Amino acid sequence: MTKKKSISASKASLVLFLCQMISALDVPLDLSQPPTITQQSPKDYIVDPRENIVIQCEAKGKPPPSFSWTRNGTHFDIDKDAQVTMKPNSGTLVINIMNGGKAEAYEGVYQCTARNERGAAISNNIVIRPSRSPLWTKEKLEPNQVREGDSLVLHCRPPVGLPPPIIFWMDNAFQRLPQSERVSQGLNGDLYFSNVQPEDTREDYICYARFNHTQTIQQKQPISVKVFSMDSLNDTIAANLSDTDVYGARPVTERQPVLLTPTGSTSTKVELRGNVLLLECIAAGLPTPVIRWIKEGGELPANRTFFENFKKTLKIIDVSEADSGNYKCIARNILGSAHHVISVTVKAAPYWITAPRNLVLSPGEDGTLICRANGNPKPSISWLANGVPIAIAPEDPSRKVDGDTIIFSHVQERSSAVYQCNASNEYGYLLANAFVNVLAEPPRILTPANKLYQVIADSPALLDCAYFGSPKPEIEWFKGVKGSILHGSEYIFHDNGTLEIPVAQKDSTGAYTCVARNKLGKIQNEVQLEIKDPTVIIKQPEYKVIQRYGQVSFECIIKHDSTLLPTVIWLKDNDELPDDERFLVGKDNLTIMNVTDKDDGTYTCIVNTTLDSVSASAVLTVVAAPPTPAIIYARPNPPFDLELTGQLERSVELSWIPGDENNSPITNFVIEYEDGLHEPGLWHYQTEVPGTQTTVQLKLSPYVNYSFRVIAVNEIGRSQPSEPSEQYLTKSANPDENPSNVQGIGSEPDNLVITWESLKGFQSNGPGLQYKVSWRQKDVDDEWTSVIVANVSKYIVSGTPTFVPYEIKVQALNDLGYAPEPSEVIGHSGEDLPMVAPGNVQVHVINSTLAKVHWDPVPLKTVRGHLQGYKVYYWKVQSLSRRSRRHVEKKILTFKGNKTFGMLPGLEPYSTYKLNVRVANGKGEGPASPDKVFRTPEGVPSSPSFLKITNPTLDSLTLEWGSPTHPNGVLTSYILKFQPINNTHELGPLVEIRIPANESSLILKNLNYSTRYKFYFNAQTSVGSGNQITEEAVTIMDEAMASRQVDIATQGWFIGLMCAVALLILILLIVCFIRRNKGGKYPVKEKEDAHADPEIQPMKEDDGTFGEYRSLESDAEDHKPLKKGSRTPSDRTVKKEDSDDSLVDYGEGVNGQFNEDGSFIGQYSGKKEKEPAEGNESSEAPSPVNAMNSFV
Repeated sequence: MTKKKSISASKASLVLFLCQMISALDVPLDLSQPPTITQQSPKDYIVDPRENIVIQCEAKGKPPPSFSWTRNGTHFDIDKDAQVTMKPNSGTLVINIMNGGKAEAYEGVYQCTARNERGAAISNNIVIRPSRSPLWTKEKLEPNQVREGDSLVLHCRPPVGLPPPIIFWMDNAFQRLPQSERVSQGLNGDLYFSNVQPEDTREDYICYARFNHTQTIQQKQPISVKVFSMDSLNDTIAANLSDTDVYGARPVTERQPVLLTPTGSTSTKVELRGNVLLLECIAAGLPTPVIRWIKEGGELPANRTFFENFKKTLKIIDVSEADSGNYKCIARNILGSAHHVISVTVKAAPYWITAPRNLVLSPGEDGTLICRANGNPKPSISWLANGVPIAIAPEDPSRKVDGDTIIFSHVQERSSAVYQCNASNEYGYLLANAFVNVLAEPPRILTPANKLYQVIADSPALLDCAYFGSPKPEIEWFKGVKGSILHGSEYIFHDNGTLEIPVAQKDSTGAYTCVARNKLGKIQNEVQLEIKDPTVIIKQPEYKVIQRYGQVSFECIIKHDSTLLPTVIWLKDNDELPDDERFLVGKDNLTIMNVTDKDDGTYTCIVNTTLDSVSASAVLTVVAAPPTPAIIYARPNPPFDLELTGQLERSVELSWIPGDENNSPITNFVIEYEDGLHEPGLWHYQTEVPGTQTTVQLKLSPYVNYSFRVIAVNEIGRSQPSEPSEQYLTKSANPDENPSNVQGIGSEPDNLVITWESLKGFQSNGPGLQYKVSWRQKDVDDEWTSVIVANVSKYIVSGTPTFVPYEIKVQALNDLGYAPEPSEVIGHSGEDLPMVAPGNVQVHVINSTLAKVHWDPVPLKTVRGHLQGYKVYYWKVQSLSRRSRRHVEKKILTFKGNKTFGMLPGLEPYSTYKLNVRVANGKGEGPASPDKVFRTPEGVPSSPSFLKITNPTLDSLTLEWGSPTHPNGVLTSYILKFQPINNTHELGPLVEIRIPANESSLILKNLNYSTRYKFYFNAQTSVGSGNQITEEAVTIMDEAMASRQVDIATQGWFIGLMCAVALLILILLIVCFIRRNKGGKYPVKEKEDAHADPEIQPMKEDDGTFGEYRSLESDAEDHKPLKKGSRTPSDRTVKKEDSDDSLVDYGEGVNGQFNEDGSFIGQYSGKKEKEPAEGNESSEAPSPVNAMNSFV
């Protein structure tokens, strides 16, 4: 399997016809020209009231234009408003809202005028309105109680915002409510139920309104829905009626459809041309109705009609006047139907048929400006000259207005001006500026001299000759310095000066001269053309079958032009090779060691040069190692006896006889074909069928000379191909398809490179395959420019504006006609390096290691490409603490997108830094902003570099240290802390000493002899203390004392004393425990019987109340546990003679409670801080734990 693709750089300078004409009118920037508006804000400009308002107005001209503004039709003096500024060298207004301005105060209609000595251009009327996201109005929402099967509408009624909000329904958990054919949201935001079901019962139907412009979401109060089923309703009625009452409720009945919206039988709708038409029908009914749409007297437009919201919404995009008519929606269920007719009228705001274009004339020449627009109703055309209605503008004898045309005769330099055409009707307006520039200029050629073009043989070559002159020069081409003028069918001459050689051969190599002449002079330019040999794979990789753990190698030997440097890339299944050392890539081969099942797949060798690319592929099949039994499993033998029958224009039947399967059943047959007309000797995959099938109906393409072969496949692998079938030549036809992967990407700032994937030979459907390449600049209402090229895959348009969007389409054609109309894609002309650096760079130092940098974004028009982001270059200039300079290492941080700030981490404290900011696009980086210097403040220092303790004596130690490696500021002092450590590793009191910063050693005196000390040492700056280092050291032991020192723990008298103390403690514990057990029982029952309280009576099981055991605090505490002291008599007193062991001592603060039988179980609870009570002693029996605590 081989595929080949060739890309030729000789296709540079392809130009579209219309763009060529526009390019010829494009005046070089060094010549005088009237102003041209290059950028402006949209007509309807909704702004965020929280941010500054930026009203754009950019223009070019020579000399550079000056700018002025009107507001609501009168002059807007920006000098009198402190909140309004105009950007330098620009007409863009910035209204400062963030520093006290009110956006509402600047609502209105603004218009910009750009003026120089050659005329004045004006912008559209720009309507400024601040966005609004009002709160929901307060309303009392009653619960919705609805019977099962009935319809229901929950109204949203969102607040009126600018722009209108996006509506959606969610629950309290912020989950979208599920919608279906039965439940759905209407275009007005209401939630419609065709019929309610019990599962619709919930209390959190919440409507949300999202205002995208201000990024806010408003929430309506939750709506409650209660659905009553018939069964539950009957049960409720039965429970509330006596046996003699008669009741009944009708069951859920099915109902035929009724439209909930729109109401009535007919309605009308007006939509504008180019907009999206949305029609809606929502119906109630049970079962849930199904919606169907038709257009009376016509069909719904194909490819533009879509159904949304479970077919309840009809959506037609890009509507035109032809879409006017009556649209009927029909709601139907098994019981009947309902319908509604919507009469749609499509009106149209003005749109261009021919917009006026800039006109460059030489003195004495004639010309015309044409302004043609259409709309519904028909728009009126009016002309202005330099922003003034032409009827009151200064007269010019060279011009004559004739409706939508201005005719110029015998113009002079004073005829230069900017004309505005206004086309308007009740639905909008169009405004276009077009200048008339009267110049007398000899020819000039803009293409660089001696430019070299390199092209692969048999590909088209395009030689550029961009020019300008007034009058418009004539262009001629010569080969060689003294060659004759080129002409004939082997050359194509484009209006922009480009020479195209459709099929360049080796003898096309040489010098070509372009000559441009007009009545003011002539000029010539020479370019060079080189023709290179194509790159060819002369030894392609081949299909391989390998056993597991074996080794396999694919070859890829190439032949190429000696002046081109090829690169070889290997792919597996169209992706990079696995990152595995088993894959060895050689100069002209790929070797795979120790093959595994994962290596099965398609391997492709791709060879690239700067001018072309070729590739070839082969399949690797990995099979299991042969089994040990004697049975031999092998690939099947090839099929034979192939026969073609039932030949038709687009199909044929192929049959065959299978070969021997060799002990492994055939799983499938692969059918391949050869196109003997276009690619003889090259076999392509056609289809495959199961192994049980021996005939297949094959679909064919026109203009292909088919031969077929069959390959059998089993678990072991593929058979050898069968012998080819007889040949069958199909008839020619129009192409069925167009090229794929159409793209438009500029390779240079002034070109547009259109590429596509060419049709394969059999896809041409006939001889003479060519391509019709069409393009036009997007959003400027240009006509399509088309050129027909040979069977290539690239076309280059030169002379384009830098980085503007283009609509592109590529259509295939052959000698029999065109393929279907292709779809359009959007491309961009080439990028150029950004023009300006970010301005107003500011640095805010956050702390000693972090800074925040701000900058103003560059105008998007100066980016001249896809904005990649901003790059901040920063580097340390000097460390303020060491005063030493090191090699400057610049660091780069990239902030993607249109960010205007970024954080710089990892800075060194107390240092001087510089930075600059650059904007980047796909072409590269723009100029750097001026270097910004900033300093980081002091930080805490690093730990001292070392701490050594030397010269130990009986009572002193010597400490030496090194200053911190990173002072991070000015050192103020060192802090030394130390403390003794005893034999059990317990730490003694901590002593702290502050040492001057200029010291590097210290002698500590008056220490204890033979004592271990732990030292903590750190440095300080004015900011604080740095990390500390620790060391330990021991003072010297006195020898005399050491001889007397004995370990007390090893002495016999000490061991005996400790045993006696332990025995005594054990005896005391036993005695305390026995005494407590004898006198600790609390006689509650006897004392209650002896002093019966008349208020305390036994409880009866059928009493139904708890009598005096009810809580005295509140009825709300009925379920609290009974509290100690709740038996206190009603007079709230306790007499001493009643009980020496009064329960009053166990007030609410003690965890007393009652058993299930009512007896008190709190007598063994520990009381807390009980107050003494006239000689009462505690009768509680302490637990052994309490006894231990009291003993200790």
